[in-house]
Amino acid sequence: MELVKRYVAAVQRELPEQKRQEIGRELQANIMDQLDALAEQQGTALSEQQVADVLKKMGPPQHVARQFSPIQPLIPAHLMPLYKYTMYMVLGVLFVLQIVFMTSHWLTGSDFGPISFVLGIASGFIEDAIFGFTAITLGFALMPANTRSGQRKSANQWQPADLPPVGAGWQHISLSDVFTDLATYTFLLLIIWFPLWQQLFAGGEPVSSVFTQQSLQLLIWFSPFIVLGVLSSLWQLQRRLWSRPMLSLNLIVNLAFVIILVLLATLGPVLQLDTANWSGYFSPEAVQQAVKRGLLITSLIPGYEVIRDILRLRKLNK
Repeated sequence: MELVKRYVAAVQRELPEQKRQEIGRELQANIMDQLDALAEQQGTALSEQQVADVLKKMGPPQHVARQFSPIQPLIPAHLMPLYKYTMYMVLGVLFVLQIVFMTSHWLTGSDFGPISFVLGIASGFIEDAIFGFTAITLGFALMPANTRSGQRKSANQWQPADLPPVGAGWQHISLSDVFTDLATYTFLLLIIWFPLWQQLFAGGEPVSSVFTQQSLQLLIWFSPFIVLGVLSSLWQLQRRLWSRPMLSLNLIVNLAFVIILVLLATLGPVLQLDTANWSGYFSPEAVQQAVKRGLLITSLIPGYEVIRDILRLRKLNK
């Protein structure tokens, strides 16, 4: 049975050294039992081809070795939920910080347009995300064995009484939604308050706002609702489950967004436009009208969320 010995040896080469002899003996005994049963059934000795057919059915040596000694994943299965949650949190924070960095860079007078602004956010976030992904993965992979066992013990200490109440699928709050909202609120607060902060507190040269004086005044009055939106997002991040108070707060924030977007779209020019370089190609009035239409279209998003939250509150009150 030279072919069987070659097969067992090929399997052993794929195994850890301390397990090779024991698993090799077990595997060879298993193969010989199958061959003896087949030979007894046929009543004759097996040919080399029949032996090869039996070994082929068992599969390649690499696959058989993995059945006896499975490859340990880089991140243990019981740590994977914590790993994914940490990854979402860190990437979300990095995205918000990249929005802050690029917006402050833009508002300090850097000479680049909207496309460069978006590309700068994308490239900066990808660079930070690669570093964050590598650092988190290596941290979990190199976590000491006693820490890993401690995680298992803590996982066994949960109490059924601590489980959240039964809720509909929509009550679960997605991390991507939370961090998208946080990035939006941070961006708005920066473009509203950065020029004023630069002028009043930093002692620097006055920085012109992208908004007209009337629009900027409206947005300043609206700022408390943006801060309320930030607090609402942080609350959602902590609880991860919609409740009546949380829905009510989110409804107020979205309703305020609808009102401010409609007001900006209906009251005079919205942006201060530097038309020196492109006035021959685009009409400033046409650009202002396009901005106003864009604001009205954008107001449909929080408007939809207002209706959605009202319907969800009615479901929770039943």
